[in-house]
Amino acid sequence: MDGFIKLSNFPRILPYAELFKQGIIVTILLSLLTVVIGFLLGNVLAMMRLSDFRPLRFLSIGRDGKLRKGGLLLTISKFNPISFLATVYVEIIRSTPVIVQIFIIYYGVFGSLIDLPGIKLLGFIRFDRFFPGVVALGMNSAAYLCEIIRSGIQSIDGGQSEAARSLGLSSGQTLMYIVLPQAIRNILPAIANEFVVIIKESAITYTIGVQDIMSAVNASKGALFIIMEPLLVATVLYFCLCFPTSKIIAYFERRMSRGNKR
Repeated sequence: MDGFIKLSNFPRILPYAELFKQGIIVTILLSLLTVVIGFLLGNVLAMMRLSDFRPLRFLSIGRDGKLRKGGLLLTISKFNPISFLATVYVEIIRSTPVIVQIFIIYYGVFGSLIDLPGIKLLGFIRFDRFFPGVVALGMNSAAYLCEIIRSGIQSIDGGQSEAARSLGLSSGQTLMYIVLPQAIRNILPAIANEFVVIIKESAITYTIGVQDIMSAVNASKGALFIIMEPLLVATVLYFCLCFPTSKIIAYFERRMSRGNKR
């Protein structure tokens, strides 16, 4: 395997241009679907973490009918199982490598428990490999988006919720019509930046056979016995995907920040 860069090797990669083109399409689709799944699941996790479901709340009241000032029973009364489960999920996902998560989803879930049809999307995307990659990355992204969404909701002034309640809105209506629209506007740049991160992280899915850009690198490397030139091509392609996207995000972020100024 030649580790030196030779200009004469780049024309040899041209026959694999179609593979790189397909890799770009797969990478974009993978990133888009990952962000959608991550955003939806992240919203659910954020709501779970912000919930106030405490089934043992009654333990906080003593025999004298007054609120306990301390002790084990008061601590137990504050336990929120819904928030606990969401917190455990977020901490586990954020504390383990994404490649381990991908292997668990691909080999442990879809390899052993769920059989996917061996169809091809767009004529070249293997669904039985693409879908587990989307699920694994989506679950990983949800853990990070959950914290982004939660912080966005908590950044909204509590006085607005109190004002909405005084007008007769329920907690759900206040969240849906007052808090969430403002929170999403504040966190939209962070969500968009997550899309750029996913574009780069999606490269890891080639390890389970997803035909992304790195899969094209691997194919050309195995056939031509060169490594640096295909990697440089992949570097340029990822740069062409991420750099313009980050600049567009920065543009809209500036526009939104100007709109918030009084």
